[in-house]
Amino acid sequence: MYVPKESQPKQGTSAAKARDGEKGGKRKIVAQNKKARHDYAIVDTYEAGIVLMGTEVKSLREGRTSLTDGFVQIDQGEAWLHNAHIPEYHQGTWTNHSVRRKRKLLLHREEIDKLESKSQETGHTIVPLALYFKDGRAKAEIALARGKKEYDKRQTLREKQDRRESDRAIAAAKRKQRGQ
Repeated sequence: MYVPKESQPKQGTSAAKARDGEKGGKRKIVAQNKKARHDYAIVDTYEAGIVLMGTEVKSLREGRTSLTDGFVQIDQGEAWLHNAHIPEYHQGTWTNHSVRRKRKLLLHREEIDKLESKSQETGHTIVPLALYFKDGRAKAEIALARGKKEYDKRQTLREKQDRRESDRAIAAAKRKQRGQ
């Protein structure tokens, strides 16, 4: 029986999704800033492109990056990523990049304006959460965050530990039930 090509199911490749206009695709995470999630309460997250040099992209693909001291600052209507450590590319020559240079982030004007106004409020800052490749392009996940107090951090750790203990108890009960 003949089935027209239009009614056949499409393959689930990312290239097919990109051609069909669907957003998504695989994310290959290069670096995460776990300390930021511990030190800050995340209010809102954004995905931003990054302007990089060739040796920075090659170094990122090797996965030797750190965002621990990184922060985002809005300067004259442009977002800049400061203190992100992308090491020199080991096969690079005189064209190698500076390790901690500031890098421009690509965001829409409305997002930049919103981030700028919110970050000027007391206690709010913009921190990088992750660097990753999405469909071959380097992206940064940044977040508008509010600083946590010490007791908030302890409370978060306590909740995490309680959740872990309850999951262990449930798993033990299920194992015991299967054993009988």
